[in-house]
Amino acid sequence: MALVIAGERSGVGKTTVTLTLLASLCRRGGQVQSFKVGPDYIDPMFHSYVTGLACRNLDPVLTCEAYVQQCFANHSQASEYSLVEGVMGLFDGVSSFVKDKGQRTDFASTAHIARLLDLPVVLVIDCSRLSGSVAAIAYGYCSFDPKIKIAGLVLNRVGSDRHLSLLKDALQSLQLPILGVLRRQDNITIPDRHLGLVPTAELSELDAVIERLADLGDTCFDWQHLLPLLNTQSSALNTQHSALSTQHSALNTQHSALSQVRIAVARDRAFNFYYQDNLDLLQQLGAELVFWSPLADSELPQNIQGMYFGGGFPEVFAQQLAANTNVRQAVKTAILQGMPTIAECGGLMYLCEEIIDFESKSYPMVGVIPTSACMGGRLTLGYRRAIALQDSLLVDADTTVYGHEFHRSSLKSNSHQPLFETYRYDCDENMGFEGWNLPINLHASYVHLHWGASVEIPQRFIQQCRGKVLSAN
Repeated sequence: MALVIAGERSGVGKTTVTLTLLASLCRRGGQVQSFKVGPDYIDPMFHSYVTGLACRNLDPVLTCEAYVQQCFANHSQASEYSLVEGVMGLFDGVSSFVKDKGQRTDFASTAHIARLLDLPVVLVIDCSRLSGSVAAIAYGYCSFDPKIKIAGLVLNRVGSDRHLSLLKDALQSLQLPILGVLRRQDNITIPDRHLGLVPTAELSELDAVIERLADLGDTCFDWQHLLPLLNTQSSALNTQHSALSTQHSALNTQHSALSQVRIAVARDRAFNFYYQDNLDLLQQLGAELVFWSPLADSELPQNIQGMYFGGGFPEVFAQQLAANTNVRQAVKTAILQGMPTIAECGGLMYLCEEIIDFESKSYPMVGVIPTSACMGGRLTLGYRRAIALQDSLLVDADTTVYGHEFHRSSLKSNSHQPLFETYRYDCDENMGFEGWNLPINLHASYVHLHWGASVEIPQRFIQQCRGKVLSAN
């Protein structure tokens, strides 16, 4: 069994509740596997920091329902406890219209994942401006979808003993367990900025925050009722062997006889948005991942055959990236020599001629992509259906892929042959042309891709990398 932590809406504190549970469970000595619903990168960083295990994203838009089930089964069965953090409100998902039934679905919502995995839900309610009305909220969520099993409530941001008494009195008639009570906390805060929480690598006081969360978790939860729900046990889902699972398990055998391909993966404070499943797939396909820092290293890793620049916050560290002129030139030389390279979002920005930050200050970057990445106030956010307009490093022309965009930058010039024509995932609204596909083995795009259900993408990348060695080294 495992639990899903859901919110009645965004901003109710489900990430804080999840981290508090994880910190307290780890203090108890159990191995805890966490999951995150949706495409988010930053919340999983915090999960992994607490548990010591890579958090896994469960997203049927970026992958598929079968992959979500198999990912959960594969990773939950190896740990004593499993916990899934939801996304937004419980029923907030992609509103796909089901024509034959004349209704809209909550596809990719927390509720969808709970039904898909047959897991109970703990509902987090922000009680800071509630008393008696809490019962109406709880009743509504419990009765809205009979397939969702609400195991109990966590009352967050409770102000006083009197406030808690009012909340309990209101909920008494529902006979719904209160599994946790968190008071308003002024001394436990995680700073945020323009794309969400500040990542773990930038927080010098994070260990102290986690300790305070563990202390809080030891006392605020009803562990007698929670532990049996969190305890991972064998189930029908755990013993499934889908085609996806068979395909993935065969990768190691398929490539074991081939020499490893050295791929330089940029990972530091500027570049840290990677799905762990993508990195795992590269390794299963025969890649040796060489992690390095465009911020701190003085040169590229030796004898590499490919490069991968994930997303992150290059705009925050633009001055330091610009100052590392040797590395910028080495990256440019490698790409111009035909080094197969993937650059997603922040990686794309780094490969541009310059980054112009929120204060309109310009910093030179690699210069392979002949345009500027300009920070702005407008947030580009959402799932994308992207159709390839030409053959590229990763996909053939006319291939449709599903990804996610989340950025506040834009490119000053798009005078090129674009990589994708993009649409909103849930309708035919055209979102324009996107990405750069240069005839030098470069795939650069704002669209983040998860390869879990599309093994052919990393396979193609690995094949292109074989036989390539950076001569500049």
